[in-house]
Amino acid sequence: MSVALQVSGVRARYGDLEILKGVDIEVPFGEVHVLMGPNGSGKSTLCHVLMGKDEYESSGSALVDGTEVMGLAVDERARAGLFEAFQYPVEVAGVSLNDLLREMGEVRQDPAYAERVEAAADTLDMHRFRERSVNGGLSGGEKKRSEMFQMAVASPKVAILDEIDSGLDIDAVREVAHLVEELRSDDLGVLIITHYSRILRYMNPDKIHVMVNGEVVRTGGPEIAAELEASGYVDLVGNEASIPKPEITPFDV
Repeated sequence: MSVALQVSGVRARYGDLEILKGVDIEVPFGEVHVLMGPNGSGKSTLCHVLMGKDEYESSGSALVDGTEVMGLAVDERARAGLFEAFQYPVEVAGVSLNDLLREMGEVRQDPAYAERVEAAADTLDMHRFRERSVNGGLSGGEKKRSEMFQMAVASPKVAILDEIDSGLDIDAVREVAHLVEELRSDDLGVLIITHYSRILRYMNPDKIHVMVNGEVVRTGGPEIAAELEASGYVDLVGNEASIPKPEITPFDV
């Protein structure tokens, strides 16, 4: 199976603070992988670095279907096939979801785009939100549904879902998990970032990667989530000292 996302030796620092210390992750097409770890371990920083936030000093390689995206502008990374669903989707007043879809269509210039929009809107029950401002007045679960709709329409090669379960009640968590499974495709690799195992109860991830103190310390199957549920991160890495102390930074690392 070909590789959608290949992260090799990615390092990142913010000022004097080294956050990522050489991260290696591989996500094949057709698979859903999960990146877990305690707060402050560097999960969201990895997402920021892959998406091109320029506040970080970073190095290493990130290939999207064989295309190097490190060093590219944010829009160029998106054109290469990289998509992010945000932990806290923002409201965009005055811009309807349909406006956003039209802009996306102009960039894609894909003859099948309009058909894909309607099919995704049917599948995800999004027609009723399309004339409203992007995320305007939506609940947490509805915002995450909108993110999944945008992902389906964008048809990326790699989707990074940054804590998509954050702030959701149990019904919304279940719904979002089912949406991710529904959008599985042989043309898509998914990396979910979370520190809770609850969303994994409602989906079938192919692999779980555990990050501690800026490094991936273990990769394995769904059984890792059960271990974390039972004993937490300390027992998994076998050394409480390796769990990072909270750092005060401008971002949720």
